[in-house]
Amino acid sequence: MTLERMATPLGDMLLAADPDGALRAVEFADCEERFYLLLDRRLGAGRYRLESAQTSGSAKSALEAYFAGDVGAIDDTPVNYGGTPFQQSVWTALRKIAPRRALTYSGLATSIGRPSAPRAVGHANGANPFSIVVPCHRLVGSNGDLTGYAGGIERKRWLLDHEAKHAG
Repeated sequence: MTLERMATPLGDMLLAADPDGALRAVEFADCEERFYLLLDRRLGAGRYRLESAQTSGSAKSALEAYFAGDVGAIDDTPVNYGGTPFQQSVWTALRKIAPRRALTYSGLATSIGRPSAPRAVGHANGANPFSIVVPCHRLVGSNGDLTGYAGGIERKRWLLDHEAKHAG
């Protein structure tokens, strides 16, 4: 797999992609430990190798367009989820939340047919290895408050404001 570092307005990001160009992980560089932890959990520690190179595919271009104001540019970025079937259902549902439309954990649980599982949704959301591309920043607390985001609440606020400003 390839590992590419890219600059963003929120700090450098790390992008890991497989040979087909599908993302395997995206994370802020200052969260590098989390980046490797999530890769190890899904792929197995020592069972993959990352080589520093440009990612094959459109992931970097999509993220550059996103940060330039085309917030829908990330929507079709190919990802290779891995993870459990439940995690995959949560991550797939996260990609369906439109920019400018935050959703609660409970609302997402209901949308995937698991209305009694908002905590499990929170855990799957916390294990999301695709920062921004699988927009976990669009989930908010039941009262609308900004809650946990691995990249930090300041980044979450910036992302939501960025999307509100640019979403059509």
